[in-house]
Amino acid sequence: MTFQKPSHTFTKIHLKALHTNNFKILFALSFTVFINTLSFSQDIPEKGKSINRTVKDSLVPSVDSLDVLNTSEKIQDTITKDSIKPKKDLLENIVKYHAKDYTTFSNKKQKLYLYNEAKIDYGDMNITAGSITIDYNTNTVYAVGITDSIGAYSQKPVFTQGSNVVEPDSIVFNTETQKALIYNSKTEQGEGTVISELTKKENDSVYFVKDAKYTTASNLEDPEYYIKLRKAKIVPGKKIVTGLANLFIYDVPTPLGLPFGFFPQSETQTSGVIIPTFGEQNTRGYFLQNGGYYFAINDYVDLAVLGDYYTNGSYGLRLENKYKKRYKYSGNIGFRYENLITSERGFSDYAKNTIYNLRWSHSQDSKANPNSRFSASVNLGSSSYYQQSVNQVNVANFLNNTLSSSVSYSKTFQGEPQVNYSVTATHSQNTNTEEINMTLPTFQGSVGRVYPFASKNGSKKGIIQNINLQYNIRGENRISTTDSLFFKKEMFDEAKAGFQHSIPISTNFKLFKYFSASASSSFNEVWTFKTVDKTYDTTDREVVTETVNGFDAFRTYNFSTSLGTTIYGMFNREKEGKDVKLKAIRHVIRPSISYNINPAFDKYYDTYEVVSADGLTTSDVDFTRFEESIFGTPNKTFSSSMGISVSNNLEAKVKDRDSTATEDKKITIFNNLNFSTSYNFAGDSLKWSPVRVSGGTQLFKNKMSINFGATLDPYALDNNNTRIDTYNIDNGGSLFRLTNANMNASWSFSSKDGKNKDKDSDLEENRRSGGRADDLFGVSQDFSNQQIEDKRGEKEEESSELYNFKIPWSFRVAYAVNYGNSARQNEISSHSLMFSGDIELSTKWSVGGSSGYDLKNAGFTYTQLRFERDLLSWRMNFSWVPFSTRSSWNFFIGIKSSILSDLKYEKRRQADIQL
Repeated sequence: MTFQKPSHTFTKIHLKALHTNNFKILFALSFTVFINTLSFSQDIPEKGKSINRTVKDSLVPSVDSLDVLNTSEKIQDTITKDSIKPKKDLLENIVKYHAKDYTTFSNKKQKLYLYNEAKIDYGDMNITAGSITIDYNTNTVYAVGITDSIGAYSQKPVFTQGSNVVEPDSIVFNTETQKALIYNSKTEQGEGTVISELTKKENDSVYFVKDAKYTTASNLEDPEYYIKLRKAKIVPGKKIVTGLANLFIYDVPTPLGLPFGFFPQSETQTSGVIIPTFGEQNTRGYFLQNGGYYFAINDYVDLAVLGDYYTNGSYGLRLENKYKKRYKYSGNIGFRYENLITSERGFSDYAKNTIYNLRWSHSQDSKANPNSRFSASVNLGSSSYYQQSVNQVNVANFLNNTLSSSVSYSKTFQGEPQVNYSVTATHSQNTNTEEINMTLPTFQGSVGRVYPFASKNGSKKGIIQNINLQYNIRGENRISTTDSLFFKKEMFDEAKAGFQHSIPISTNFKLFKYFSASASSSFNEVWTFKTVDKTYDTTDREVVTETVNGFDAFRTYNFSTSLGTTIYGMFNREKEGKDVKLKAIRHVIRPSISYNINPAFDKYYDTYEVVSADGLTTSDVDFTRFEESIFGTPNKTFSSSMGISVSNNLEAKVKDRDSTATEDKKITIFNNLNFSTSYNFAGDSLKWSPVRVSGGTQLFKNKMSINFGATLDPYALDNNNTRIDTYNIDNGGSLFRLTNANMNASWSFSSKDGKNKDKDSDLEENRRSGGRADDLFGVSQDFSNQQIEDKRGEKEEESSELYNFKIPWSFRVAYAVNYGNSARQNEISSHSLMFSGDIELSTKWSVGGSSGYDLKNAGFTYTQLRFERDLLSWRMNFSWVPFSTRSSWNFFIGIKSSILSDLKYEKRRQADIQL
C-alpha cells in the first residue's frame, strides 16, 4: 500500500522531553506516523466535488518521519538483524475510497466519514453506499443508505467480495477478521436469491442466515413463492445447507417442507440425481418414469442416464448425451430401450416385446476446417418403436412411418482441377413394411471441370472453347434386409457392391442470337463383383439362376443435345387518365427441346432355351449377367427420343391499397406451371409418353402455398385396362386421359397484432425423431424432461396484465388430396385435412390443439388439445389426447428454474398400448 504526502507535515515538531520522558517520545512518534498513514484535506470541498484518497497499509514509520531525532543522539544498535518476527501489518492491501459530497476524518474519534456515492475498495472487497464510516479503533466499516428530502431511502449498500454480491440495507464489516453483520440483504446464489433479515458473514466463503427466504422469482419485493430457511449455512458458489424449511406461496405457508435441505450452487456443471415422476397405467400398473442420474463429465460432454419401471415387470432405459466444442463441432447422442410386458403370465393376451432406438446428430462448425467436413444424422432402431413406446416423450412421433440416417465425411483438395471425395453411410427404414435399405458405405469422388481448348486469358467463346469434361466415380455396398435380421449375420449375405465410372463431356453455345444450345456425351463403366447365369431345368421345368462371384464390367455411352430460349410477354392495362387496379400481367415462357440417343449394347446379353409345357416347342429368352448390378443394366435396344418441356411464370402488377405507397405491388399468379412429354423415334408403339403437368403458387401475401400435379395419357385402354397403341381420342374419348392427380396446400396465418409463439424447443424432439417440423401431429407430453428440452416452457418476462384487448392467435392448415385413374378405378386414394392452432387468451394464458380429418374415411385423425399457464417462476401445462388408441392426458405444474425443477406435481394417464 502506498501513502500520499500529508498536506500538514509534522516532521519539524520540537519535542523538549524527548530524552526525559520516553512516554512522550513514543506518543509523538506514534502520532507522527499515524498522520503520515492518512492523507486527507482539512478543508471541506465544495458540494458536488469528489475526493479520492489512499490509505497506507502499514504503520511502520518512514525514514522522513524519524528526522525528529537528532542523528548525533541516535544509539547504534549492535544487533544487525532483528531476531523478533515483525508484527503483521494492520492493513494488508491498499484502501481506496471515494465520495461525491465530502470525506472527513475525526482525529478525536479516529473515524473517516464518506458521504453520497461513497465507495471503498480493499483487496477483492468492494463496498458502495450512500454513507460509509471507517472506525480505525475497532477496524470496522459501517455502510448504510441515505434518506433524501422526501424521506426516500436510497443508495443502499452493495457489498462485493470476489464473485459474491450482497445488497443489504446496512452492513458492518471488520477489516481485520473479515467478519460482517448484514441487515436485510438480497444475495444471488446460482439461479436463486436469498433474502435475509440478518446475515452473519464468518469469512469470505461462509455465511450464516436466520429466517431467510430462498426464491427464483424475479420480483424480490413481493415474490410469488419462496422456501423459508429457519437456519442455513451458505457457501457461495457451492451449496446452501438448511435446517427446517417449507414452501410459502405469496407468504401463505404450505405443508410442503423438509426437516433439512441441500441446495447445490455450483457455477459449473454438477452431477446429481434426477427425481422420477410417478403414475399408473391400466395394463402395466404403477410406474416410476424418467428418473436417474446426470453426469457432468466435463465442460464439453455430459450424460443423463434415465430409467422407467412398471410394477408388472416392464422397464425402460434412456441415455441422453450432449457434447460441444466451440468453433469445432457439436452434437448429441440418444439411446432408448424398452422391455414391455402386457397382461400377466399365463393369460392368453400375455405378450412381451423389446424395442429400441438410436439417435445421433453431429454438425461441424464451418470455421473448423474449410476443406473437410463430417456430419451425422442417425435415427434407427425397431420399426415399431414409436408406435409401441410408452414414454411420454414419444407421444407426438408415433405417426412416423420412415426412419432415415446419414453419416458422411467429405474432403476437398484445392487446385486446378479441384478434387473432391466423400464417404457416406445411409439407412432408410419403412416402419410399416419393416424393410431396411442401407449403403455401407457409399464412396464418391470427382475431378473438377476441365476446359482443354479454352484460352488462358479472357472468356470462353464458341462451341470449341466451351468443351469441358469431368471424371466421377461412385462405389456402393448395398444391403437390403428386414427388421428381424437387423444387425445379424444374415443381413450381410445378400449385400451387393459395385463401382460406376463416368466421364461426361459437354459444351454450350448461342444459336441465332436468341437460342441457347448444348451438347453432351457421357462414357460410363460399371464394375460388379457378382453376376448371374441362367439355365432352364427341363426336369423341374423352371429357370435356374446361379450366382457367379468374381469381377466383371460393362461399358456404355450416350449422346444428348438441347435447345432452349426465354420468351417475355407483357399485357399492359395502364391507360392514360384511367386508374385501374390490375395494371399489367407479365408472362415468362421457357420452352426447350432435347434429343437423346442410347445405343443398343446387346453384346452383354445371352439366351437360354425354354421348353413349352407340352415339350413340343422351344423359345429363346434373353438375359444379361448384370441383372443384379446395383447401377442398372446395359441397354438392350436402341433408343432415340425427343423431349419437350415448357415452363411458365406469371406475375401481376396491381395498385397498392396503401395510398402512401410509391410503387405498385407485385403478386405471383404462378410460381411455375410446367408441361413435359417425350417422343420415342425408335419405338414400335406407344411412342408418346404421358404428359406431366405440375405447378405451384402462393396466396395471401405468401402465407398460403399450393402445389399440384397431374398425368395426362394420350393412349387408350383395352378391356383388360392395358394401354394400347391407339389414341384415346380415336377410341371415343377425350384428347388426354387423366391417370392421376394430386394437390397439397398449406396455410399459416395469425392475427396482425399477435406474436407468433416460438415453438422451436417444443418441436425439437419431433425433428430429431424424424417427424414433422410443425405441430400438426402434436407435441411431446413430457413437460418435465429438461434433459431433452432445456428451454421448454421458459419465456421472457412479460407484463402481468390479466387480459389482452386484442387476442393474439395463430392457425396452421395442411390439405392433401390424391386421385388415381390409371386402370379406370376413378377414385380418390387419399383425402385429408390437418390443422393446428394457438390462442393467447392473455399474456400468461395460451391454449392450442392439433387435429385432422380424413375426408375419405370420414373420421378424425390424431387429436391433441393443450393449454399452458405462465405462473412467473412456475409453469403449468395440460395435454389431452381425447380419443384413439393413444388416448391419454398429462397435467404438470412446476418451477421453471433447473435448480428447483424437482419441485413439481405431475399427474398423467397413459395410453393403454397393446403390443
